[in-house]
Amino acid sequence: MTERLERLIDQGTGREPADIVLKGGRFFDLVTGELVASDIAISGDTIVGTCGGYNGKTEIDISGRIVVPGFIDTHLHIESSLVTPHEFDRCVLPYGVTTVICDPHEIANVLGAEGIRYFLESAEQTIMDIRVQLSSCVPATHLETSGADLPIEKLLPFRDHKKVIGLAEFMNFPGVIHKDPVCMAKLAAFQGDHIDGHAPLLSGNDLNGYLSAGIRTEHECTSAEEALEKIRKGMHILVREGSVSKDLHALISIITERLSPHLALCTDDRNPLDIAEQGHLDYMIRTAIKHGVEPLAIYRAASISAARAFGLRDRGLVAPGWRADLVIIDSLENCKAETIFAAGREVTPELFATRKPVSPVGLDSVKARPVNAAHFGVPVADGETPVIGVMPGKIITEHRRYRLPMKGNQTAVDLDNDIIKVAVIERHGKNGNHANGFVQGFGLKKGAIASTVGHDSHNICVVGVSEDDMAMAANRLGDIKGGFVVVEDGKVTGEIALPIAGLMSLEPYETVRDTLHDLRKAAYALGTTLEEPFLQVAFLPLPVIPHLKISDMGMVDVDQFKLIG
Repeated sequence: MTERLERLIDQGTGREPADIVLKGGRFFDLVTGELVASDIAISGDTIVGTCGGYNGKTEIDISGRIVVPGFIDTHLHIESSLVTPHEFDRCVLPYGVTTVICDPHEIANVLGAEGIRYFLESAEQTIMDIRVQLSSCVPATHLETSGADLPIEKLLPFRDHKKVIGLAEFMNFPGVIHKDPVCMAKLAAFQGDHIDGHAPLLSGNDLNGYLSAGIRTEHECTSAEEALEKIRKGMHILVREGSVSKDLHALISIITERLSPHLALCTDDRNPLDIAEQGHLDYMIRTAIKHGVEPLAIYRAASISAARAFGLRDRGLVAPGWRADLVIIDSLENCKAETIFAAGREVTPELFATRKPVSPVGLDSVKARPVNAAHFGVPVADGETPVIGVMPGKIITEHRRYRLPMKGNQTAVDLDNDIIKVAVIERHGKNGNHANGFVQGFGLKKGAIASTVGHDSHNICVVGVSEDDMAMAANRLGDIKGGFVVVEDGKVTGEIALPIAGLMSLEPYETVRDTLHDLRKAAYALGTTLEEPFLQVAFLPLPVIPHLKISDMGMVDVDQFKLIG
């Protein structure tokens, strides 16, 4: 350690040439907001010189370019990218994202501790710095059958791992407010560590009680009013823009220089096709500036404010002594990453080849029983039928009621009102439960879409107009060991296999990206009007408005074989 420190000091003072010097450019000072013309000297994984001239063993001309700190995605589920952590690393790091804080909540709800171990082993090999928060809600709800259970006794062995930050999003906020013993045990064990929040629409004294448990961050704000209340009460708001949940525009007004120390950016759930077409956090930065946000505010949120919120005290500024996570961009407005340094290493294709592979897990996790069209029948009931209402661009849904048409002794779909069938099928091999209901807002006119990605318990979720097509789509998921399937008129017209826990592909991210493009076309052929129909299917099993009492929900209850509401 002493030898390393001496080398940093010698290279910082200029007594020795730095390992790498970036010459001729400017860096964005996130303290003053200035663009500073300067060399940037790097020794190993650390910045050792700014605001002056340096000689280097390797000198790189970046004339006309701007250096900003590496971007930090403060909340995401890598599983939702549909690729392994190694492929996510290769896919996203070139966009300037040098640190991600992930919650392996999805794989943990399928495989439990095995899934968390897989992520920690992967995080030790990736070039980007993947930090892990331990999944707090496994199972996520008593309303559905999950594949695993993670009480506090199973989480504690991971607590001291060098890649672990703390406890992941505590989405069971009713359990916190009402002092559920399981929740209390987890919260008590992680007092003093970071505890991530998840409390959509929670406000008033209930929010106060939730925050009194030591919860500090929130990525579920969907309005400026909600975000401001939570900021006033000490929360750090993680502005989210994913493939389904798109809150950036709703929160643009709070991204100001004054509030930026209390803001960060996250994607939560974003797939490779959207990343290829739009970008990642760089897309959020460009979009925010285009809509009038000051560059200082959004770049702070993307780096230094994010680092401070999660206790990463070594990164987020271009300054001596700070981690050399650097992004060389063309301009603040365009935010096009041209060269990236991750812990002082220039990111190249050859660098990714230095990583050790990690063996996949959960390759036999889809254990659902075969189904046929008769399994999707819904008996006629008196009065109105509960219907889940999809809200495009949001994962929260509405509880609606309609008087639906009948077909014999069965309740039928109502295409005039865009109401089709939805079913959730237990796939962990525990009880074979199956529940049916109705959903509005997909735009489907025919066929079916099925998925083993079904938040949060990840059973099979299938939507469709035809019961025969729904059965074919669900059964096909078993054949391919999980994934997404589109069926039209008795024929599979699109699919992607996700055999790692039914959530992630074994293929390179480029293959996943291209397959998703074809899959989306197959879904559009059914008439869907949703921008991201597959993740919308995946989020349907979530509670409709989570903070309301059970009798006010309109969600599918797999374990009880009925619709609540």
